[in-house]
Parts: sequence; structure tokens; C-alpha cells
Amino acid sequence: MKTKTLLELVMLSSSIYHLAKDAEVLERINQMSEKGKDNINKVASETILDDDGQPLELMDKIIYKTSQLKEEFEEKIEELVIKFYKKINVAHLDDIKALEEKVDNADMAIALLEARLNKLDIKIT
Repeated sequence: MKTKTLLELVMLSSSIYHLAKDAEVLERINQMSEKGKDNINKVASETILDDDGQPLELMDKIIYKTSQLKEEFEEKIEELVIKFYKKINVAHLDDIKALEEKVDNADMAIALLEARLNKLDIKIT
């Protein structure tokens, strides 16, 4: 009998824990939605002028802000990619071409040296 009661208490506490976690998640979502509403209200209250000097409508403001955020996001991604490439030392295409040219030049120099050696061998023998 005690085991059954203990098991029921454990299950009850587990259920309460999950409910509390769900409440935390819901509270977090609520906070994020409030921040989103505040940001939308902030954008709506801003006065942004178009090329003609006329204030933009709400949807135009949202599109304008979205394009600004997109540009900032692309710049951030570009910076991070550059840092990543520098970190792992990836050779760029120009560097690879330069190295290929050096190898070709070295091959030609080796071929020239072999020809000179062959010529000297012929003179000696």
C-alpha cells in the first residue's frame, strides 16, 4: 500500500513539474509577443518619409524596416563567413591559381635542368 501511494506521489509531482514547465514556456511566449507588439507600435508611431516627402503607410513602414533588417542580417552573415574562412585558412581561388602557376614554372625549370644534365652526360660519354 505504501509503495502505491509513493508511486502516485512521484507521478503527481512529475505532472506538476511538467505543468510548471509549460507555464514557464507560455510566460516566455507571452513576454516575446509583448516585445513584438511594442516594436510594431514603435514602428507604427515613427514618421518615415518617402522620396516625395510624404509619410509612409503602416505596411510600407513594415516593408521598409524589413528591408533594413535584411541588409543588416546579410552584412552580419558576410562578416561571420569571412571570419570563418580566415579561421580555417581556406585558400581563395586566386591563391590556388597562383600556386598552380608556380608548380607549372617549377615543372618547366625541372625539365630544363634534366635537358642540361642529359647534354652533359652526352658530352662526358
